[in-house]
Amino acid sequence: MRCLLLLAGLVAVPAFADPAADLRAVQDDAYRYTLDRNPLFASLLGNHAKDDELGDPSLAEADRQTTYLAGILKRLAAIPDTGLTPAGRTEKAIVRRNLADTVEANGFKQRAINFGNSGGWYSQFADLPVQLPFYKRADYDNYIARLDKVPAYAEASTAVARQALKDGMILSCAVLGGVEKQITGEVFADPAKSRFYQPFLTRPASIADADWAALQARAQVAIRDKVNPAYTRYAAFYRTEYAPKCRQTIGATDLPGGKAWYEFLIRQQTTTAMTAEQIHGLGLSEVTRIRGEMDALVAATGFKGDRTAYIVMLRTDPKYYAKTPHELMAEVGLMTKTIDGQMPKLFDRLPRLPYTIREIPAATAEGSTTAYYQPGSPANGIAGTYYVNTTQLDQRPLFELPALTLHEAVPGHHNQISLQQELEITQFRQNLTFFTAFVEGWGLYSERLGIEMGIYDTPEKQMGRLSYEMWRACRLVVDTGIHAQGWSKQRAVDFMTENTALSAANIDAEVNRYIATPGQALAYKLGELTIRRLRTKAETELGAKFDIRAFHDAVLGQGPVPLDVLETQIGDWIAARKAI
Repeated sequence: MRCLLLLAGLVAVPAFADPAADLRAVQDDAYRYTLDRNPLFASLLGNHAKDDELGDPSLAEADRQTTYLAGILKRLAAIPDTGLTPAGRTEKAIVRRNLADTVEANGFKQRAINFGNSGGWYSQFADLPVQLPFYKRADYDNYIARLDKVPAYAEASTAVARQALKDGMILSCAVLGGVEKQITGEVFADPAKSRFYQPFLTRPASIADADWAALQARAQVAIRDKVNPAYTRYAAFYRTEYAPKCRQTIGATDLPGGKAWYEFLIRQQTTTAMTAEQIHGLGLSEVTRIRGEMDALVAATGFKGDRTAYIVMLRTDPKYYAKTPHELMAEVGLMTKTIDGQMPKLFDRLPRLPYTIREIPAATAEGSTTAYYQPGSPANGIAGTYYVNTTQLDQRPLFELPALTLHEAVPGHHNQISLQQELEITQFRQNLTFFTAFVEGWGLYSERLGIEMGIYDTPEKQMGRLSYEMWRACRLVVDTGIHAQGWSKQRAVDFMTENTALSAANIDAEVNRYIATPGQALAYKLGELTIRRLRTKAETELGAKFDIRAFHDAVLGQGPVPLDVLETQIGDWIAARKAI
């Protein structure tokens, strides 16, 4: 999944009288300042006060934002817990953890790593035509104003990347294969062929023909004279200054201060106190368990061979692969609608916002994973988007589509995030709170719900689900292996190849992702195991009173929370259901 999440600001510390009101005021102040300092993020949320601005990507601005957050944390600490309800104390703890992580993160020099193998600011800007609303003249004027400001933003981003080079915070050579193409792939000699020009292909009825022609001309000038040169200069910087200095090592601990950074990332991404060693051991045990389920499945099919031979068959038989991007997207569309029809059986509350499917843009597809989700915006009238990679079709098996779709669309990311956008909680928690272990844990748990939906109706699809679960178990082993135990990339690839049914291209892209974004991949399995354990607890303690739809609504009903908070919330829910 991809989200744009930025925090910022500076406030004074007032006296407190009403703890509950003060807690709300602290969140409101942080939210307003965040949107003020991050105008692009504000636009995506439907706040259009600064729709003609891009924001400031400099490290100095990051420091100003951190100063604000430190002030917010002081205000939170001054609010007495004794004046809050149990729910209020939980709310305070959630906000504190969210902000404290952001403050701590800015203390590491790794903050200057401002792009990765799957994209950066240059790919985010190219996505704006499908993320922003284009209904009236002002929308187009503001968008063109933003295009005019791309050179300044690119220059500031380049300065940050140069600081990263100076501090030794450099990405590994192993993950940079497609980065230059991601940048140059957005440059077209004919501006009308650029992704940036997409909003100008269809005229809204509210804009007169003459005005529309003028807007189109201005957009083409901005793309030709501002965007294209900025991207070309950044590509030259990457090619001549950055890429030649990429590092040969791959582990986070190989960077200056990397051990402390990785330990922080584990805490931030998993919301647990587990060590890298503990996570590695858990991953190995999960790999053993899932491998046993795979062996049993292969035996039940009557296949003449073992699990390894069965997976080789799945990887190489052409019947399991689409022959054209259109065929793959058609299969994706059919799968999404099949799952949609099962949703009311497992959920009482469903989101109002729909989602659509799109191909991952060609400029970024090469370095991207199989699929990802991009949140929509109810305020802007923008649907959520399930993006699918349609390159290397012989590496995108159709039997993986059920698990992939359950995770990225519904009941996974689209369902969870769109419901979060509708919850009656503070705007801070609704739009700025993102705990990866909860969000991605829910996505992985959602894959398992396909069993109850009857989606895995062939042995191949069942193996696809088990392979995806094994993939996330392998992440616990591989991420900690790379960043805490000195594993080579080849050892990580070999481990994934031996234990999953993923194709070679997917495995390479995934291992590159773990190298480029340490710790993030640990969140999935830890979150999923927590949700599964809580469901088993609820089923056991409630017996006939257990309602799967009510349980799912309870898990999603407060938005993303740390895993320990989720434990408490579901414990309270179980107690309340017992009392009925």
